[in-house]
Amino acid sequence: MASIAESLAQWAVELEPGAEDLALAQRSLVDTAAVTLAARNHPLTGIAAGLPDAARWAAIGHVLDFDDLHIESTTHISVVTVPVVLATGGDARAYLAGAGVMARLGSALGWSHYSAGWHATCTAGAPAAAVAAGIALGLSTEQLATAMALAVPAAGGVQNAFGTHGKSLQVGFAAQAGVRAAELAQAGATADPSALDAWLELVGGTGRLDLAGPAVPGGLAIKVYPCCYAMQRPIAALRDIRHNIRGAVRGVRVCTPEPTVKPLIHDRPGTGLEGKFSLPYAVATALLDHYPDFAAFTDDAVNRESAQSLLRQVEVSYTPGEEGLLTGEVDIEVEHDGPALRVSLAQPPGAPSRPPTEAELREKFTACGEDVPGLLAAADWKSVRELLQRIFPRTGNVE
Repeated sequence: MASIAESLAQWAVELEPGAEDLALAQRSLVDTAAVTLAARNHPLTGIAAGLPDAARWAAIGHVLDFDDLHIESTTHISVVTVPVVLATGGDARAYLAGAGVMARLGSALGWSHYSAGWHATCTAGAPAAAVAAGIALGLSTEQLATAMALAVPAAGGVQNAFGTHGKSLQVGFAAQAGVRAAELAQAGATADPSALDAWLELVGGTGRLDLAGPAVPGGLAIKVYPCCYAMQRPIAALRDIRHNIRGAVRGVRVCTPEPTVKPLIHDRPGTGLEGKFSLPYAVATALLDHYPDFAAFTDDAVNRESAQSLLRQVEVSYTPGEEGLLTGEVDIEVEHDGPALRVSLAQPPGAPSRPPTEAELREKFTACGEDVPGLLAAADWKSVRELLQRIFPRTGNVE
């Protein structure tokens, strides 16, 4: 009986992308490049400057938390696999192979793995990065399974890192681990592919894999706001009613299924990074800011007296819910100088069932930098690789 690594490797080698798969790959390339360019002036860009290409670009691409998400696996697929493919000279097929493996591995890990505190983007990401790099490098099925096994030691990462540089850096480490594993397999290193089966069981995975369907089953959610995906829905809900608020806000009650806020670990954020993982701050920025953009997630913005005051007025209650970040719906009530306002929302803009319009994508890319739409107007895998090498060159040497 084939191991999980052998089954996934065979699927990846035999993958023949369809038109919809290739369209998703192109959107993922441009979206990931845009959010990476948006971090040009972020402090982490200098901190990560000595890392190898895949690690550097993945860490920078994730630090603003504006990159896409695979809902079913709770993984940021493209920010791992796009940098890996770029660093190894691959193309859309290599991306789709890695992305498909990451989606399936993350789904096999299941919600219990994520809710236990693992950062599934890293745990599922390292073996998937090995596949993306391996397809780009032309590895055989056997070598690809070996590469996945060699990536197992790096398949870690925890949610305690959320709100610090550690979150984006551990994503970078997972990406680079995949490149290293693929290069070692290409050089002749051996490993037992069943190591992936053993790892999956040890970290609480179900071991069930569905290799049918499109390359990336379920598609990808595109973020409209630069913060944790768990904040997209409450922000969008409040933006629907904020224009009806009269006078002062006297209280905000949020009721949501408990699984939907699992990553939001900072109830009283004091930094911009912590604000990206805070349900009360999602309420504050949605009510205070015309559009919660990058400026809304700075240290100064989070520490505004108006924001800190609103944080103290937010009451959160939870209902039982099925697993996942978009289970059920969020219900919000705002007390103000007029009659109480109530709003409910199930699917935020950018969700797979509510994909972004061309206008929304243009707005997002422009928010990433006035020059970004022009820089990416004719983007392909080769041109984006050259662009990132020019804008984010490696300086120093941190292995």
